[in-house]
Amino acid sequence: MEYNNKEFCLEVTGRYACFTRPEFKVERVSYDVITPSAVRGIFEAILWKPSVRWIPTRIEVLSPLGKWASIQRNEVAGLASTRVQELFAEDRRQQKSSQVLKDVHYRIHAELEYVPISKRLKEHRQNNSDVKDDCISKYNSMFERRAAKGQHFMHPYLGCREFSCSRVRLVVDAGTEKVKTIKDSYDFGSMLFDQDYSDPANTISLFYRAQMIQGIIEIPRNDSKEVKR
Repeated sequence: MEYNNKEFCLEVTGRYACFTRPEFKVERVSYDVITPSAVRGIFEAILWKPSVRWIPTRIEVLSPLGKWASIQRNEVAGLASTRVQELFAEDRRQQKSSQVLKDVHYRIHAELEYVPISKRLKEHRQNNSDVKDDCISKYNSMFERRAAKGQHFMHPYLGCREFSCSRVRLVVDAGTEKVKTIKDSYDFGSMLFDQDYSDPANTISLFYRAQMIQGIIEIPRNDSKEVKR
């Protein structure tokens, strides 16, 4: 029996956002639009379980591009630990600047995929085909309920944790609800797709070619040829 992942849609807004470009090591410089990894992070902030995986599918840009803000702030170079008896912030203070987006507004889409983590559950599912169906229905209902009530495990944020979403709304019927995307089309070139953590000793960055057509960016699947290492 085949099971289809259910796709959900969220409308998110924020005063500031920073989807950091990895080629800038010290200073934070944002991409022009939200990245697939940031989309996944917003959905995971509402519902995260070891047996649930979020697959970003589409980004709809609702606010004009090109709104930027430059932020300077003081940061401390170093972390306090039990090995360090004293840490003087004034001695390690550094001033860093960030180039961030301003007044962002997106509709983001992602599929909820159920991934069994127990071998025993996998064997049980082979003898009882209803187990997976029950789990999918349970998690689908759980996400819809939490998103509708504004519940989350951590506050959803736009790239960096300090830039939290000012509004997150569950779009119940994304197929029929009218939405006005921007009319611009643009090729953003190579953009960060996500991080591959399959090898704990070596994290690999994944990239894809982000193309926006009439304000819509279609996101390829993780295992497609469009995603490069």
